[in-house]
Amino acid sequence: RQFIVLCPISCTMKTAIVASLVASAAAFAPTKSVPASTQLSAWIDESAVGVTPPAGFFDPLGLSKGKDDATMKYYREAELKHGRVAMAACLGWYLNAGGVHPAFNSALSNDPLKAMVELPAVGWLQFVLGCGAIEWLRQQIKER
Repeated sequence: RQFIVLCPISCTMKTAIVASLVASAAAFAPTKSVPASTQLSAWIDESAVGVTPPAGFFDPLGLSKGKDDATMKYYREAELKHGRVAMAACLGWYLNAGGVHPAFNSALSNDPLKAMVELPAVGWLQFVLGCGAIEWLRQQIKER
């Protein structure tokens, strides 16, 4: 009688141990590697960067229709670059909200529109040349 009571508990424990061993062994199993495709379908299949479940390939406006791989790569580079610029802009707004303006000893207004008008010509020249230098360096790195 005591064996009948203990057997389900010990069998359940043994089953749980075996199941955990199988699950941990599955973590070290080799994964299936998908060969890279150079066709347009590479942007639509599940191996494309940015494809996430459950949405899959998300392009509600159809901006990728009829685009080749080079154009899609350019779009993705531009998306990353614009995202980084937006993050830097948000950081600038947080600094301004804290009462700090990194340029010109905080002499400019914290209002972005007023600061744009108050910025001297040399500041605009520095901004334009800096952006141009970054784009030129990006192109030089890309051609390597």
